[in-house]
Amino acid sequence: MCGRYTITSPLQAILDMFAVDPVERPNLQPRYNVAPTQAAPVVRRAEDGTRTLSLLRWGLIPHWAKDAKIGARMINARCETVSTTSAFRDSYRRRRCLVVADGFFEWQREGRTRRPFLIGRADGGLMAFAGLWSRWRDPQGADLATFTILTTEANSLMAPIHDRMPVILRPEAHEAWLDPASDDHAVLRPIEASEMAMRPVSDRVNNYRNDDPDILASPPRQPTLL
Repeated sequence: MCGRYTITSPLQAILDMFAVDPVERPNLQPRYNVAPTQAAPVVRRAEDGTRTLSLLRWGLIPHWAKDAKIGARMINARCETVSTTSAFRDSYRRRRCLVVADGFFEWQREGRTRRPFLIGRADGGLMAFAGLWSRWRDPQGADLATFTILTTEANSLMAPIHDRMPVILRPEAHEAWLDPASDDHAVLRPIEASEMAMRPVSDRVNNYRNDDPDILASPPRQPTLL
């Protein structure tokens, strides 16, 4: 799954990589610990084919939902069933997006503790998670745009920690994924382990209120027992 991630790259780097229309650009601040229900940047394709960068709330709320609370349970969608699950199938057919990130966190259980790791591209570059978005209208008539991140089976790097991971799209697959007419599930596969890197980070990431560079620091080494 994917329950926390980072987006610390400069805005211009995001605009350049995703070929986003620079006319409308959100005020992005570095995020070291993006958590569910928070706003985060996603790339969408407009009707005229241009790409836009917007801040949407993480946790997809289906258009038929009666309460926004359901979004907290919809932060991830399994790519194997996304086209048929009632909460996601409408967005799969009509509203796809690229979720901008440069790393994500996963936890490895060690006895009663959970050890956090940061996973990203081996070159440290930007990534696009395959995503879906939806627009929900609350009882007061206000619209809320939300998104979810697609997950797939873990590659060999991730497997010792978790059996799922985000779908990381290669740049050449971005346009195909954004096109709702495309039904090519071949792009929804695990990225090669050789293209990724992983390292332990501070357990400060466990608290979503912590959102600063110190989260990415390597934990102190345990003393060697003689």
